Amino acid sequence: MSASFAGRLTRGMVAGLLAVLLTGCGSRESARPAHPLPAPPFQAAGEPGRSGGEFVLSLSSNPRTFNPLLAFDAASDAVTRLLHSSLIRLDWTTQEIVPGLAHSWSVAPDQKTWTFNLRRGLHWSDGAPLTAADVVFTWNEVMYDREFNRLTPDLFRIQGKPFEVTAPDELTVRVVTPEVFGPFLEFFGSVAILPKHILEPAVKQGRFASVLAVNSTPARVVGCGPFRLKEFVPDKHVRLERNPEYWAADRAGNRLPYFETVRFAIDPSPGSDTVLFLAGKTHALDALRFEAVERCEQAAPQSGVRVLNLGAGVERDFLWFNQNTGTNAAGRPLVAPAKLRWFRNQTFRQAVSCAIDRARIVREACAGRAQPIHTFIGAENRRWSNPAVPVFEFNRERARALLAEVGLLDRDGDGVREDAQGVPVEIQMFCNTGNPFREKAAALIAEDLRHAGLKLNTAAISFRELVEKINVTFDYECALMGLGGGGLDPASQLNVLRSSEDLHQWFPRQSAPSTPWEARLDALMDAQMRTLDFAERKRAFDEVQMILAEQLPMIYILSPVAYAGVRAEIGNVRPSALTPYRVTWNLEELFFRSPSRD
Repeated sequence: MSASFAGRLTRGMVAGLLAVLLTGCGSRESARPAHPLPAPPFQAAGEPGRSGGEFVLSLSSNPRTFNPLLAFDAASDAVTRLLHSSLIRLDWTTQEIVPGLAHSWSVAPDQKTWTFNLRRGLHWSDGAPLTAADVVFTWNEVMYDREFNRLTPDLFRIQGKPFEVTAPDELTVRVVTPEVFGPFLEFFGSVAILPKHILEPAVKQGRFASVLAVNSTPARVVGCGPFRLKEFVPDKHVRLERNPEYWAADRAGNRLPYFETVRFAIDPSPGSDTVLFLAGKTHALDALRFEAVERCEQAAPQSGVRVLNLGAGVERDFLWFNQNTGTNAAGRPLVAPAKLRWFRNQTFRQAVSCAIDRARIVREACAGRAQPIHTFIGAENRRWSNPAVPVFEFNRERARALLAEVGLLDRDGDGVREDAQGVPVEIQMFCNTGNPFREKAAALIAEDLRHAGLKLNTAAISFRELVEKINVTFDYECALMGLGGGGLDPASQLNVLRSSEDLHQWFPRQSAPSTPWEARLDALMDAQMRTLDFAERKRAFDEVQMILAEQLPMIYILSPVAYAGVRAEIGNVRPSALTPYRVTWNLEELFFRSPSRD
């Protein structure tokens, strides 16, 4: 998704040229006096810490951009999140929305007119004033221009109409939505604000994609996050320095961030993140892989690291059956009619859920480093989860009874059930290669279903092939995959739950809901989007979870435990399994408890 360097330059020549461009031009006075803290400054939740030192993280690839709207790859996102800020923030430990560039906000009685009050005295990292004009520019000139933002503009339209974003004065932003928009605060408020004085000329010339690029001089990479760009040497490191204009302070009134610099060491070698961490060359590892956990736990006493078990994360492995009633180009059904009858039967899906021994899968496929799950939203999202949903947990006798209830019986005594027409229940399930835990889980699921009289044939294919089957050709019967990510708000699940959406995996892109319960899901998700009342939204989403738990279009299996690593000397660590940045989401308030030796 980023432009490649063309021509006859070798990779090494390009790297050398970029290093010269980025370190030899546009240098800044790091000692330039900052403006006073804005009024009021954001006050961090952690304890007052110690300033100084260099905090080191690792990247497996070079960032492709420093532009937050174009940061689609992991490396770019890891860096840009520290360079830019938004009107509000998410506290990932309390799961609450807290102030950001805006110190307060309100909504009018019509529930469509929002007012954000910016902090007085905000400045960009280059010292230029940050005002409401920058917010208006971000939205009206960039976010709603499809030439610059091809991915997300429709998230901020209602029936095709954009939000009206205006600035009554330098410290006030007013937003009017065409209709009530339930997730407005989290969705709108979390968008990174861009510097008008830097980007407006490029926007007018249609060059937005080329600004804040990786070959920009540090002085031109202007943001309002806790850090600013100091140096980028491709294939070696990205170094950020403290932004002297940052708008947050600790409880003692000391301006944040504490670290003088943050360095991202770039090493594409497999497992290099763990090697660097255990060698003491990095200070944190936000996502500690399964295979590295035991190694880190064993090394912890000697290496001064902490391994954090954060419980079930946001990734969830599940299987589903293809319920697509369509036909292929030749006019043949995508799913054999007999199998489609099984797959679209609620009781059949409940029986399959009861046949699966999730605890055994966790124990044998994941070495205990996962948690069995049964529901769409788990207890980790305590604000929105519904603990009252029914659970179709492992119970072989119940599974057999449910299968008999829908007329699936072993009519010829061969150990495999047949339907009333004599068709044996034999199903093909695909999973992806490159994930040994999932491949092992698939084998165990097949064994469990055999005990219930169902024959499940498993095959591992490349992830690309699997995506092609489930999203394009629909040439499959059953699949085992995982999904993760999304925000805390139910609106982040719309692309899965709405019958017309692409990730409505069991039957995507329906022109109209194919079942009454899917129609009800659509109605409930639309209803919770059209009110700001949390209790109303929660009631609607509770019913959504109830329907999913009873209908089981997605049969959830397990959620990998979220592990992270951090050096014991780091203070103000407030970990969360709900974000990819499990220990560094609040990096601006982290600090070294003892004087650093940088």
